[in-house]
Amino acid sequence: MSLPIKPLSPKEVVAAIAHTNVLKAPGYDLISGKVLKELPKKAITLLTILYDSMLRLSYYPLLWKFAQIVMVPKPGKPINDVTSYRPISLLPIPSKIFEKILLKRLRSDVDFLALLPDYQFGFRAGHSTIHQTHRIVHEIAKSLRGKRLCTAVFLDVTQAFDKVWHTGLLYKIKTTLPSPYYLLLKSYLHTRFLQVKYNGSYSTCHEVL
Repeated sequence: MSLPIKPLSPKEVVAAIAHTNVLKAPGYDLISGKVLKELPKKAITLLTILYDSMLRLSYYPLLWKFAQIVMVPKPGKPINDVTSYRPISLLPIPSKIFEKILLKRLRSDVDFLALLPDYQFGFRAGHSTIHQTHRIVHEIAKSLRGKRLCTAVFLDVTQAFDKVWHTGLLYKIKTTLPSPYYLLLKSYLHTRFLQVKYNGSYSTCHEVL
């Protein structure tokens, strides 16, 4: 058993909204960042209550798990080839704001330094491919100075992020994070839907499997 996640304050919600890019395209609900920045205090309070309910119940609303996929054509590519398009997933902006707030809470409640190895650089603040390159060069130079063999394996996995095994991911989350976070992330990953939009036409809705 774990303690519940600490409730949010309207100030935290306002701060998260303030960092929202107003130029970002909205999701299917058409609620833009500019609209959220113009919300009155009463609406901010109601949004805070909604976010707190999600934290308390460990439940992610189904309507916020609906993505609209916009197909952006790649320059100089044939239009009749599926690989000639770059899909961009548009989610409701209120949902994305909650994700930022949740990540901030996770960072304050969980010791990420103890969970993530030093050599992991992907999806970490202050870490980039340049830092990883320096680390590899340093390891090679250290092996050469010590007159030791230095071996390396480089893998280029196509669409690695899109092919994450959710069952295995949830198992790791369950064994490392407090239970309220696990239950909320489990709800976040399950029963997600998408719809493709292209030139004003829409496909039918499909569940993400």
